[in-house]
Amino acid sequence: MIQHPVALGAVTGGAVLAVAGLAREARIAAGPGVETIQAGGNPERLRAALDRRSPGDLRAVVSFGIAGGLDPALRPGDIVVGTHLDADRLFPADPDLARCLSERLTGSPDRVVAGGLVGSAVAVMTVADKAALHARTGALAVDMESHVAAAYAARHALPFAAIRVVCDPAGRALPAFAASALTPEGEPDIRAVLGALLRGRARIGELIWLGRDSSAAFAALARCRAQLGPGLGLL
Repeated sequence: MIQHPVALGAVTGGAVLAVAGLAREARIAAGPGVETIQAGGNPERLRAALDRRSPGDLRAVVSFGIAGGLDPALRPGDIVVGTHLDADRLFPADPDLARCLSERLTGSPDRVVAGGLVGSAVAVMTVADKAALHARTGALAVDMESHVAAAYAARHALPFAAIRVVCDPAGRALPAFAASALTPEGEPDIRAVLGALLRGRARIGELIWLGRDSSAAFAALARCRAQLGPGLGLL
């Protein structure tokens, strides 16, 4: 197994904290050497949960899950290993951790790229908003947890990394109901989806595209997780 002592700095032993937005992401991330935390796609709730988590026994913090594509070249299921995180400030990923993740994913059946991510407090829903965010930041993908995870890691001098799989591509808008289609526990809110259909806020075609994108993204995320191994490959 690849070892990168420099990447782990003064933090030895302990678990890798995988920070996710959805319960399904957290279930995929879980395993030996990994502790997971998620807050139902709510950045403020996630920030509060992390504030309650003492960092003393952690080895590293990794943002893990799916993301919205910003680079038009990326497709659902493409894997992004973050080099930095753009939010209200720029958070660099630990270069040794990022390199270790990339090396562990060598030979992946899915496309793996390295580049910037951007964190957003709200869901980026429209094609126009995705294009504007890409033009402003150059980031490859956007999610709602990486900036919270990066800030927590920075506050506690822990190495930070991010690995995100594209779900909705840059050229496809998220349906309006998607922003409220999760329970506080991070599970799909079936009643909210059915309600959106009944009220005309969602169309069957949108659900089909969203389902296809999600299936591709979660399948790639599961393959990625299996290839990384114990501790997300960072033990």
